[in-house]
Amino acid sequence: FIRIIETPQKEISKILRVIFRKEDPHPLFSPADKTRVDIDVLRRKHVLLLISDLDISLDEIQVLEVLYKYERASSSELNYEIVWLPIVDRSAWNDSYQQKFLNLQSIMPWYTVNHPSVIEPAVIKYTKEKWRFVKKPIVVTLDPQGKVTCTNALNMMWIWGNAAFPFSTDKEESLWKSESWTIELLVDGLEPNLPNWMREEKVICFYGGEKMEWIESFTSATKKAAQTLEIGLEMVYVGKNNAKERVKKISGLITEKQLSHSWQDASVWFFWNRLESMLYSKTQHGKTNDPDIIKQEVMTILGYDGSEHGWAIFFLGTTEMVRANGERVLSSMQSFEEWEEMVRQMGFIPALRKHLEGITDDHHCTRLILPGISGGIEERVVCAECGRPMEMYFMYRCCVE
Repeated sequence: FIRIIETPQKEISKILRVIFRKEDPHPLFSPADKTRVDIDVLRRKHVLLLISDLDISLDEIQVLEVLYKYERASSSELNYEIVWLPIVDRSAWNDSYQQKFLNLQSIMPWYTVNHPSVIEPAVIKYTKEKWRFVKKPIVVTLDPQGKVTCTNALNMMWIWGNAAFPFSTDKEESLWKSESWTIELLVDGLEPNLPNWMREEKVICFYGGEKMEWIESFTSATKKAAQTLEIGLEMVYVGKNNAKERVKKISGLITEKQLSHSWQDASVWFFWNRLESMLYSKTQHGKTNDPDIIKQEVMTILGYDGSEHGWAIFFLGTTEMVRANGERVLSSMQSFEEWEEMVRQMGFIPALRKHLEGITDDHHCTRLILPGISGGIEERVVCAECGRPMEMYFMYRCCVE
C-alpha cells in the first residue's frame, strides 16, 4: 500500500483497490440505491476520504451534507465524491458498534464502506502514522490520478466550502493569499441579517461567554450607549466552544429576555470549528517570520473563549473593528460618559479602541484551548492581552453534557 500510494499512478482506481481487502469485490455502499458497488464508480473523479471513528458528530455530517448533497449537485464543475472510511478497533467490535456504524451509514449521503472490516490493516496503520489521524475526523483528498493533494482538507472545507475545490494544498494557499480579516470571513453567512445591517451602516457586535450576569450587564450597557449616541446597533450572541447544553440554555434566556440576537446550536458549533480550522490552516501555511493579522485575530478570539469571562468584537462595515475581553469591554460600556465626546469626534469604533488602549490590565489569565489534531500548532504562542509568550500545558478532557 505504501509503495503504491506514494508512487504516481495513471488512475485513481489503482490506489483505491489497495485500500480495501481483495476478497471483497464490492467494498463500497452506495446510498443512492442502497446497494454494494465496485470502486469503478469513482473513476476519473476527485475522491475525498473521510476518515473518522464512530464518534463523528452529527454537526460535522450535516455541514458536509450541505456541501456535498446540495451545492455539489448544482455544479458540474465540482467533480468529487466522498468515501467514509471508519477506523475502528476490530478486536472490540460488537453488536452495539455494528448498530452505531449502520446508523451513521444511513444518514450519510455519500459512499461508505459496506463494513469497516473491508479496510486493509496496513491502510489503518498508514492513516495514523502518515496522515496523523487520531480522533478528530480528517479528509484526505486524491486527484483523479490517485495523487494525495491534501492530507486534511477538512479545514479548508469548513472555511471556504466548495470554493476550495479541488481541495488541494496549493488551492488552500492561494485562497489565503486573497483573504483579509473581515466580518465576512469571521461570520461566513451564519448571520442572515448581516448584509442588511451593513447596508444600514449599523455597528455590529458579536459576543460570547457563559455567565448570564455578565451577558445581561454587557448587553444593557451597550444598548444604552448606542441609544445615547443615536447609532444603529445589532448584537449577536455566538455562544462558547464545546458547551452545547449550557449555550442552549443561555440562548433561550437571551431570546426570552430580548437581550440580543442568538444563534442556533448548529451555527454556534460551525462558528467555533471554523475558527479552529482557520488557525490550523494558517499554521500549516503561514511563514513564521511574517506577522499574520488573520491568525492573530483568530487566536485572540479563541483565547477569549478559553478564559472564564466573556468577550466582544465590534464591526462597522467590512473591516473597521475593535475587540476586547469581557471585563474591559463591560467597564468601558458602563463608563461610557468618559469617552462619549471622543465618539462624537472620531466615531464609535475608533473611540472605543482608544479608550480600551488606556485601560491597564495588570491581572489576567488567558487560555487558548485547542483540540489535538494532525498538523499541530507551533510551540510559541503569545497572549492576546499582553503579548507575552504563553506557557504550554497538556489537557485531557472528557465532557459529557
